[in-house]
Amino acid sequence: MTKKVSARKDIKPTVKTQIDPNGKASSQDGIYGLPFHESEAKVVYIPVPWDVTTSYQAGTSKGPGAILKASEQIDFFDLDYINAYEAGLYMKKESSKIKKLNKEGRLLAKKIIDADDDSMKKNKSLQLNLKKVNAICENLNLEVYNETKACLKKGQIPIIVGGDHATPFGAIKAYAETFKDFGVLHFDAHSDTRIAYMGFENSHASIMHNVMEKIPGVSKLVQVGIRDFCEQEFNYTEAHPKIKVYFDQHLHKRKLSGESFEKIAREIISHLPKNVYISFDIDGLDPRFCPHTGTPVPGGLDYPEVVFIINELVKSKRTLVGFDLVEVAPSPKDKSDEWDANVGMRLLYKMTSAALSSQGLIQNR
Repeated sequence: MTKKVSARKDIKPTVKTQIDPNGKASSQDGIYGLPFHESEAKVVYIPVPWDVTTSYQAGTSKGPGAILKASEQIDFFDLDYINAYEAGLYMKKESSKIKKLNKEGRLLAKKIIDADDDSMKKNKSLQLNLKKVNAICENLNLEVYNETKACLKKGQIPIIVGGDHATPFGAIKAYAETFKDFGVLHFDAHSDTRIAYMGFENSHASIMHNVMEKIPGVSKLVQVGIRDFCEQEFNYTEAHPKIKVYFDQHLHKRKLSGESFEKIAREIISHLPKNVYISFDIDGLDPRFCPHTGTPVPGGLDYPEVVFIINELVKSKRTLVGFDLVEVAPSPKDKSDEWDANVGMRLLYKMTSAALSSQGLIQNR
């Protein structure tokens, strides 16, 4: 389906352009086939091609590009929200600096990931590599923070498209500095509250620990779908007064016992403050929706359940101020397999619609 769009350089964010929502799109025109200029867009997607500390299987660095390519398959008509595309949606080009840092960091990190504990303790070269990787990851955090902060200052909604789950730390920090009464709704198979996993201080497995320990503006973290975690993570989240976890096993038990999912969804939302940021790791979904993600885990949420929770968030009159989507990875063997990216780009559009609706920028149906 193409959208014929007359992009005007003088247009302001949220001003409608001429779009044919029933035609065929081309990702060459921009994400979802929308040739907005960055200055015209209310929503700016920031791609972060990153998988430096991925410990199982790499490939999430190719996620943003795969999502962009798959986005031409979108149909804009939505039974929940009206015409999010009219607000102006724009995806920035992938940063050559970040791509270079990712390549450099991945080569160093891979040697550490492949080494055993004894080698790490004795090998000074590996210890030096670890320091370099941690410095590289701090550099990434600063890059993402600055990009996000700049967009927020312009009144835009910056969205991080990863990349592994380490990528949005800088964005969450920028959002937490901008909004008061601010919390994070975290969809994931993993708790991501390990302490410097494998020595990596900014590991994808440590991001939520870092958020809670280093970003004081986060007043609440609500985790949903968690089903793969270590004892240290369990003890940490159970003891932390600002964290509420909905373990996947408990969610399924409640559903199988006949409890209404509507009741469960509203309970999840009830723990969140006024301003909410969603951090969405695609492996929070059942792996049939994301078979090539870095660390798939059996179980998980169905796509309609995720949409239901997000819609309940909007109905609750809370404001979805921003979000990220991470860990989407294309098939490493079959380039024609766009399934993961297809699911990712649809979820990206749905969350975009929800954010715009919660901010009063588009209408619900």
